[in-house]
Amino acid sequence: MEFWELTENGGCQWRVEDMPGDCGHAFSDETVTKYFSTSFQQCLKRQVVDLAAEGFTLEDLDFVQPSVTVQDWYCSRTDCGCVYQLAVGLLDENQELIQEFKPDIVSLDPFIDDCSWKQITHVFSDYGPGLRYISFEHGGQDSKYWDGWYGVRVTGSSVTIDL
Repeated sequence: MEFWELTENGGCQWRVEDMPGDCGHAFSDETVTKYFSTSFQQCLKRQVVDLAAEGFTLEDLDFVQPSVTVQDWYCSRTDCGCVYQLAVGLLDENQELIQEFKPDIVSLDPFIDDCSWKQITHVFSDYGPGLRYISFEHGGQDSKYWDGWYGVRVTGSSVTIDL
């Protein structure tokens, strides 16, 4: 959980598990060996990336305005449904929102849906000057309120700046 702020940590809380896990799915990249698992109440975690601290100049951010690509992977178990949510925000120097990507909450039911690993990707562009931080928050929970870690699984989260 290093580098993550646990904004909601319900049920049995977040847990890191080994791929593929109980009632799990194989992942397309064999180098990915772990994932985060949620519980029966809402679990959300967030990172805020300080772009200046990561070496980006204010000139590049304001004048070049590089595209920002965000990516995440999620799935459910084969025996329990879940919900997944993602919210990514481009923030200014006061951490006020410039632009946001917040897709609809995804509900997965293993008895009617393909619940294997799914990738979600979004590219920000033409967002104007002022970008200084990126907020990335994701998570969810299971849909049956089973005690344990039956909720959504997430891995492979990334933010890429294309200069």
